[in-house]
Amino acid sequence: MAPALALGQVVHDVVENLSTLPTATRFNTPLMEQFNKKWQSISGEKGGFRSEQQEQEYKQRGADMIRRIIANPGPLKNLAVKIKMDLPHYWLDENEGIILCGKIDWLEYLPDSDSVHIIDFKTSKREEDPESLQLPIYALLVKNCQKRNIARASYWYLNFSDDLTPVDLPDAKKSHNDVLKIAKQVKLARKLQKFDCPQGDKGCRACQPLEQIIKGQATFVGINDFKQDVYIIPPSTSEDDESIIL
Repeated sequence: MAPALALGQVVHDVVENLSTLPTATRFNTPLMEQFNKKWQSISGEKGGFRSEQQEQEYKQRGADMIRRIIANPGPLKNLAVKIKMDLPHYWLDENEGIILCGKIDWLEYLPDSDSVHIIDFKTSKREEDPESLQLPIYALLVKNCQKRNIARASYWYLNFSDDLTPVDLPDAKKSHNDVLKIAKQVKLARKLQKFDCPQGDKGCRACQPLEQIIKGQATFVGINDFKQDVYIIPPSTSEDDESIIL
């Protein structure tokens, strides 16, 4: 756990809850009230905060994002599509025994064309890497887990923009092949129990925190909603990672 992740988690939880409500009642409960309530679950060391001052700085950033949504609800006040699965999933390759799953932030319903608009909320300070596979994965899930066509896709950079940023829809065939290639690599690594870091022995920022946990250099702070153990690592090596995207 790190502050940037905690911040993104709370903001996304607030927004995600809206998509489960009918349009007419979506904003009946004040969003700031929901934000403050959800913040309690990651307050203090549970959110990886090293001081009360640091926590307040991140909380202020989150509150500013919520105020931005309140002032500019945009697509959130429109009809939305909710996929009827707790965790959307489908067979990426049944012969290989590989299932693709994931949560989509928001699907705006476009009644004129009976189609959907994929919206991905971003809480980091930087724009998304064009090479990221997140949008291709979202598009594959939407295509295979509900019947409507995908009309367009957008990012909403809540940290610095009042408006959506349109992005090109990924090619479905290329997305499938790119994701399946990586999935097969993961499957093989698990089968062989051989997990070689692409960065070699020095490790990477994905490996290093987990290695510190194994070495006893991290502090256990509890269990999250997904029944996962949550740790924080020392300040000297736990720099806030603003590239974490949910």
